[in-house]
Amino acid sequence: MSQIVNQAPDFIIIGENIHATRVLLRNGKRAKTLPDTSEVVPFINSSNTEDYLVVPPWFRETQPYQQNQIKHFMIAFMNGIKGNDQEKNIASEYIGYEVRRQESAGAHYLDINVDEIHYDLEIQKRAMKWVVSTVESYSSIPLCIDSSNSDIILAGLSEYKGKNGPPIINSYAVERPEVLEMLKEYGGKVITMATSGTGMPQNSEERIENAKIVIDNLLKIDIPLNDIFLDAIIFPISVDPQNGNHYLEAVNKLRNIYGNDLYIGMGLSNVSFGMPKRKLINLAFIHLCIKAGINAGITDPIQTKVNDALTINPESYPVKYAIDMLLGKDDFCMNYISAFREGKL
Repeated sequence: MSQIVNQAPDFIIIGENIHATRVLLRNGKRAKTLPDTSEVVPFINSSNTEDYLVVPPWFRETQPYQQNQIKHFMIAFMNGIKGNDQEKNIASEYIGYEVRRQESAGAHYLDINVDEIHYDLEIQKRAMKWVVSTVESYSSIPLCIDSSNSDIILAGLSEYKGKNGPPIINSYAVERPEVLEMLKEYGGKVITMATSGTGMPQNSEERIENAKIVIDNLLKIDIPLNDIFLDAIIFPISVDPQNGNHYLEAVNKLRNIYGNDLYIGMGLSNVSFGMPKRKLINLAFIHLCIKAGINAGITDPIQTKVNDALTINPESYPVKYAIDMLLGKDDFCMNYISAFREGKL
């Protein structure tokens, strides 16, 4: 694969943690059981003292709890819209704690997603409004308003005050033309998907053709390239050993087509789904992606630091195993998995 040298110098980090999907283990290091048997998630509040997000009775009836999981942001979101005064205050403080963590770790935007809080659309919309208002009250950086449902995005946009800059809408695709109307009405930046109306891309060529269509649609409504973030679509390497190459080749070619103004990257941690030592894989992949031309990503800035990806040694044994796998040189990921089992990673 050829490589370019004209990549944009600034890497934009969209912090991904304020999501209803996020999970902590009940017996993990971030959870705690108090003497009265209450299960809690400790955190530092805005007064710089320890506080507790309590796992409520209603959550203990859910399947995730039975599977040893605590969906801590789901709890905070639900308490924020339905709890008593104390629960609402703790929920707000918990959100503020995460905002401070991500900002301190270098995030430029904060991605928020409430989709999994409930199946009821009205509850989802109410939660999005509350989260947007709460995050914005603590944050010194703009928000990325994220949902698979355009009505939920619209609820968030209607609440957003923009005190720290225009939002990013996540996301636009050809099957979601209504997002173009939101951009016209509310302004802001946008994440767009290199998908088609009929499905996901299967190779680099399809990614490029799909990207040209959605980018052209955005340019037609006067969204400049430097307000567009392209998700070139990365699939797990565990599914197909060529998934890494398809993505990297598409990024390289798109960067040469559009130059430095377009932001390319987005959901980079998808590549490691289902694999052991995900942080190692993610860092190795970001290292390869930056060389190919990405300059943005939706990532956890606390766990996966871009500077670490820039400075890793590609010749070290753990990184080499990961890179060989990501470049399609390890069928079925067997060399990587064997190295993990043998303690080489």
